[in-house]
Amino acid sequence: MSRLRVLTLPTARLELGAELSPVRIAFRTWGRLAPRGDNAVVVCHALTGDVDADVWWSGLFGPGRALDPDTDFIICANVLGGCYGSTGPTSVNPDTGLPWGSMFPEITVRDIVAVQRCLLDALGVRRVKFVIGGSLGGMQVLEWALLDPDRVEAIVSIAASGRHSAWSIAIGEAQRQAIAAAADPAAGLAVARQIAMISYRSRDALEQRFGRTTHDDGQWRVSRWLRAHGERLVERFDAQTYLTLSQAMDHHDVARGRGTYESVLGSIAQPALVVGIDSDVLYPLEEQEELSQLLPQARFEVLRSPHGHDAFLIEIEAVNDLVVAFRQSLVHAQAVA
Repeated sequence: MSRLRVLTLPTARLELGAELSPVRIAFRTWGRLAPRGDNAVVVCHALTGDVDADVWWSGLFGPGRALDPDTDFIICANVLGGCYGSTGPTSVNPDTGLPWGSMFPEITVRDIVAVQRCLLDALGVRRVKFVIGGSLGGMQVLEWALLDPDRVEAIVSIAASGRHSAWSIAIGEAQRQAIAAAADPAAGLAVARQIAMISYRSRDALEQRFGRTTHDDGQWRVSRWLRAHGERLVERFDAQTYLTLSQAMDHHDVARGRGTYESVLGSIAQPALVVGIDSDVLYPLEEQEELSQLLPQARFEVLRSPHGHDAFLIEIEAVNDLVVAFRQSLVHAQAVA
């Protein structure tokens, strides 16, 4: 089993003007890097995710699966701004000797990917077969294609958009206000998670699972389910980290500073698998349809599930099948060429 490792960079200049020094990147790898450094696969995690991709996407790992350690050198790094080993609000500010907390500078998805690129440089990775991720991970995927086009051969973006919509920003703002309004940030984080869970699932999924049923004490089962999710997140995550990363998602816009949205996406030459979820209310299907229309070499697939946005973490076999088929299409295209 691969162990958690940490790379320290001397400094990182952030897109919005600040500078961090030093910067730690926590990561795990599976498989071996080929002598020519050309068999890497980068996995990007979501908002509250971690480097343990073989746990939360276990069904994608294994011989003949989407992520095959027998042939791939698989890398998953904790995002910059995270709280699972990489530099973020819980890290010590070298100027004060105290945790950064609310003083941690604003970051963007581009900053997250820029730091990961430095990690790949340090590991000796010269070519990346594909970059894959869902939600915030899918946003990173698009930035990878733009920031490192000579190294990244293909991309798989799942349940993500090319830019955060007013709808998604509004949902994130309600969560941040829940944290800001609470006397105890942990209590606010629990409420923020409850708000998020409503957007991560669909109306049909909640109706089918809970309906109007109650526990013996008369409490709605769906209410207790929401509170349990909030409590579990508080046990493993940090409120200021949540604020930092949700704001980074709001900054997400592949066109910022580059040109028009259409021309920027049109410049992405890599083969792309774009997956949307038909019941996703957070990043509705039309956002992935638009991506697939604007990306020159996109293959669009719909993941049909009642589970909403979280389907990319629930419908593991379906996700695996889509990625395996995409990988096979890449091999076929190379053989024909």
